[in-house]
Amino acid sequence: MIRLARYLKPFTLMILIAIALLFIQGMADLSLPDYMSNIVNNGIQQGGIENAVPKAIRLNEMNKLALFMSADDKAEVLKNYTLIANTSTDYDKYLKDYPQLSEEAIYILNKIDQKETDKINPVMGKAFLAVSGIEQIIANPSGAAIAGSELGLDLTKIPEGMTSDQIFNMLADLPADQLLKIRTAIDKKFESIGDKMVAQMAIGSVKAEYSALGMDVNKIQSNYIWRTGLLMLLLSLLSAASTVTVGYLSARVAAGLSRNLRRKVFDKVENFSNAEFDKFSTASLITRSTNDITQIQMLVIILMRIVFYAPILGIGGIILALDKSTSMSWIIAVAIVTLVSLIIVVFSIALPKFKIIQNLIDRLSLITRENLSGMMVIRAFNKQKFEEDRFDRANTDLTKTNLFINRVMVSMMPVMMLLMNGLSLLIIWVGAHQVAQSQMQVGDMMAFLQYAMMIVMAFLMMSVMFIMVPRASVSAGRVADVLGTESIIRDPQDPKNFNGPIHGVIEFKNVSFRYPGADEDVLHNISFTTKPGQTTAFIGPTGSGKSTLVNLILRFYDISKGQILVNGIDIREVKQHDLRDKIGYVPQKSTLFSGTIESNLRYADENASEDKLRTAAEVAQAMEFISEKPEGFKSEISQGGKNVSGGQNQRLSIARALVKNPEILVLDDCFSALDFKTDSALRKALKSYSGQSTILIIAQRVGTVMTAEQIVVLEDGKIAGKGTHGELMKSCETYREIALSQLSKEELE
Repeated sequence: MIRLARYLKPFTLMILIAIALLFIQGMADLSLPDYMSNIVNNGIQQGGIENAVPKAIRLNEMNKLALFMSADDKAEVLKNYTLIANTSTDYDKYLKDYPQLSEEAIYILNKIDQKETDKINPVMGKAFLAVSGIEQIIANPSGAAIAGSELGLDLTKIPEGMTSDQIFNMLADLPADQLLKIRTAIDKKFESIGDKMVAQMAIGSVKAEYSALGMDVNKIQSNYIWRTGLLMLLLSLLSAASTVTVGYLSARVAAGLSRNLRRKVFDKVENFSNAEFDKFSTASLITRSTNDITQIQMLVIILMRIVFYAPILGIGGIILALDKSTSMSWIIAVAIVTLVSLIIVVFSIALPKFKIIQNLIDRLSLITRENLSGMMVIRAFNKQKFEEDRFDRANTDLTKTNLFINRVMVSMMPVMMLLMNGLSLLIIWVGAHQVAQSQMQVGDMMAFLQYAMMIVMAFLMMSVMFIMVPRASVSAGRVADVLGTESIIRDPQDPKNFNGPIHGVIEFKNVSFRYPGADEDVLHNISFTTKPGQTTAFIGPTGSGKSTLVNLILRFYDISKGQILVNGIDIREVKQHDLRDKIGYVPQKSTLFSGTIESNLRYADENASEDKLRTAAEVAQAMEFISEKPEGFKSEISQGGKNVSGGQNQRLSIARALVKNPEILVLDDCFSALDFKTDSALRKALKSYSGQSTILIIAQRVGTVMTAEQIVVLEDGKIAGKGTHGELMKSCETYREIALSQLSKEELE
């Protein structure tokens, strides 16, 4: 996949936007359990009161709290409050919110940041609990001895009938060392609980203080729940919007990348020489352009939606879970180790199979393509059952491999559900004990549970990615192999131009050629020259190298030794486009494209006039059957020309080459499906039409080449003879044997 990463460059902006949105989505999703925890802890359990730092407190109550604070703590607390009395300028402003202000002065909390709140929160919490504890002792004197000893006080000696205020005034008169002893005892008592739990335990006292101030505590609770719930709703909507947008962007990026890769692969294949086509089969190239790129497209979508989001969710979940409770961190560690072990096992089992699947798809595509293209031959030899069995074997192999991988992947889900449910039970069981021991709040336990599920889901998402990456990586490697394959036939850096006075001259100088990877040459020291206005024919036994020789002229292959000159210039020194622009080519296997007769003829020259099309068709002896069709040149041609006969296919292919009006016309055994009469008429018409064009004909029939000005006889890749028909009948044994095997002596004279 890394080899294809550079093709993502045009989509960099969209990818960056998607990453930013995923970060926003992750932060929103990670915030929801924390807000849920706040609703449970603060909204429900604490009545909407968030901490032990009250927004307002009576002067008398503050004096009580100050008894249990050190001088520094007292100064820190009081600097954050402003005393409001009936003589204060802001008296009327606060009277509505705090009706008790009409009876006594109160302290109003200044606007302070969270850091300062966290600093004085445990100080206020411990003081509230100390005051509350003493007030409970006063209300229930039976426990005074025990409670007093914990604070270093002998509360049993307090006279009966003393009010709470009188008792606290008495405590205020105690010596400084006695008060220090009391504060030390309080700190020791709450040391094991923790500051967070101290603050929560003090909420009841804060709530009682609010009631004493005349505030509506029920409204405080409902407002907090509504405010937090609305914020959670907004975060959920933000997360949903981010998810939809990321899905859209990932689809755009993946589809755009696939489009570009298909175009790149197609362009690359278009420029392949025959040597590269020998390396990649047609079926494999089709699979790489379709199935493999589809796999890459799916992977890009998953990568953009998971590979960035899952780490945010996992790492963020771990951090926030540990913030809620470090004592239960071992539970998450066990879950992660178990999950990673499962992923490694699945990965090691599935990976080798992914590498096999694409080859099996290639095999299935190859068999399907062969069956569809060779259906008539299969039926003619009654081999339907054999081909069905061959297809079934390939299909079954692919199915078995896919089923094996799917079974491995399916097994993950029940294991994952078991892991998640077991994790939930373990967290609830351990968390319930900590809640009972006042070491954890219920909301924190619920948030920890949700964070744990998020962590597991993050690893689950990454496991899906790990499973899909191997298969997509194989596909990406196959596509990259095509894109990374450079054609062995390249244009020169400083190409020459065909601007000289010579036209249509081809010269072979001691040309030898061997196929890439072959041990021996298939052509040996071939030398001949063609002239404009003349026909040069090539004849010889099957496999003698006739078509290979023509492929060298068109640079479908490059020669191994020697030179091929066109118009006096080595064809390796000009652009392939310029070379082929001078050549009209009719291959041995004629190919028509889906469309109409007209569109196929215009393939050579899209601006050709109707008269030129008609003339080319007449020379190619194609007008006879074209005029018989109701729609004439507008008649439909099916894919591969399946709805016309072999002879009609060849004649239309010849007409297409003639429309190009080339300097050099190459006809590679394209008369084989023509009857002798049509063959003869076509050659005569061609001779008069071509004018000064150089015509190269490859044929198996002597009758086709007899009238050529030059005949080159090939045998085992070598020139066995060269000359006119009459000259070769006298001097070339190979030509004479071929001629006599086809025609009588009278016909050859």
